Amino acid sequence: MEAHVLVVDDEPQILRALQTNLRGAGYEVTTAATAEEALSAAAIGHPEAVILDLVLPDGRGTDVCRELRRWSSAPILVLSAVGDEHEKVAALDAGADDYVTKPFGMDELLARLRAALRRAAPSTEPVLEVGDLVVDLEKRRVTVGGREVALTPNEFELLRFFAQNEGKLLTHRAILREVWGHAYEVESHYIHVYVSQLRRKIETDPARPRYILTEPGAGYRLRAPS
Repeated sequence: MEAHVLVVDDEPQILRALQTNLRGAGYEVTTAATAEEALSAAAIGHPEAVILDLVLPDGRGTDVCRELRRWSSAPILVLSAVGDEHEKVAALDAGADDYVTKPFGMDELLARLRAALRRAAPSTEPVLEVGDLVVDLEKRRVTVGGREVALTPNEFELLRFFAQNEGKLLTHRAILREVWGHAYEVESHYIHVYVSQLRRKIETDPARPRYILTEPGAGYRLRAPS
């Protein structure tokens, strides 16, 4: 049996479809249709991942994320309608790990779920590999295709954060908190400057990045080139 997944959505048709497809993929599934049911089911069942609609009849998915993050580190994938950019970013800032926009393909959702569960698995590896990009956390050494890249301390910390969250969407606020601390939360231009510097050093063509991808209005995502 695969991981236990809690699915939260107030649309019966979507809930049934998700339940059927997830069980077909081998997951144990618990469902909930409201925020209250979701928090109760999570407290009782301790799911290893949560798929959460952002709009619920008795509350916001953002609030559910924030509450879950008080005691759970399980990956949270939020489902958002097209145009809900503000709500989507708010949910990511509240602790969600990724998002899928409605209407979505089931293959994409399953792929994102697998990726989220892989990222959540504990790892003691001091060396992170993303395609040809290798980040040695112990030696603080970075190579791309075997070529060593010289990074400043802040550039290294930013790349480390990206590499430790490979494939995950990282919001501007999450990046600022991790790399620069709370005092710099309003200085979002810091991210753009440092991402540009990193791209110049690790990308073959910084104008067409293959590793550090921009998610408009939300943040950045590091992934291996396809």
